[in-house]
Amino acid sequence: MKAVMHVLEHDFRNFFRYKWWIVGLVSMNLADLFIMAIVYNRMLNPDLTEQIKGYFNFFAPGLTVTGLFASAFMIGREINMERRREVHYYMLSLPMTRLELAIGRVLSGGFRGMLYMSPLLLTCFLFLGFPNIWQLLLILTVLFFLAIGISGLSIAIAVSTSSLEKFITARGLVYYTLFFCSSVFYPLSLIQDLGRDGKLPMVLVTLAEINPLTGASDMIRSFLLGYPPFSITSVIGVLLFSALFTFSAGFAYMKILERT
Repeated sequence: MKAVMHVLEHDFRNFFRYKWWIVGLVSMNLADLFIMAIVYNRMLNPDLTEQIKGYFNFFAPGLTVTGLFASAFMIGREINMERRREVHYYMLSLPMTRLELAIGRVLSGGFRGMLYMSPLLLTCFLFLGFPNIWQLLLILTVLFFLAIGISGLSIAIAVSTSSLEKFITARGLVYYTLFFCSSVFYPLSLIQDLGRDGKLPMVLVTLAEINPLTGASDMIRSFLLGYPPFSITSVIGVLLFSALFTFSAGFAYMKILERT
């Protein structure tokens, strides 16, 4: 663990190099909540607004999850840059194994995501109410595993792309697919209704149902709003996503280092 802690310290130092950028990004996220969500709340069908407990309340958990996603994904950009600039030669000279290095990079992305997400989650609690201690522990646990999975996904993409342009393209594709094929911005029940009516391809409906962002957002809503009902299946989905991309990222990162 000592070697892993050194990697965590290194990545957190890099993270805080962009402190004013982080402050600006958090401010932008909060502006989305306090401006866009309030405006949309008055534009929606009153029946839908009542069903989802108001769009402001509905969007707050989704915004927390998107903030977690964006910040945990940042580790991939750094690793892609290290690969292009051959900084990984320095990493290989450190007194630690490739496995320790890979574990440290995945964990640092997850912890950084949790740190960035914390003011957004606190804002969500202040306006929607605080869950009980067991619900809070479950929320934090699921969000941490989600952050680890996102970090792993980002690293897997970073080591599989040879240029910044390819990484940015892949990142944009993942962002828009996971963000908009989820319940972050609109209820899953609405997506399912559009699929049944033939207004939305069923493949997108299925993606929204298995999307880990959907599971995490709806889990928070179930505790704070009572809608939708809590489902253990969504929690299991987040854990499977985390396990899949954590192992994929660790394997891909070590293979890249071995080829160096």
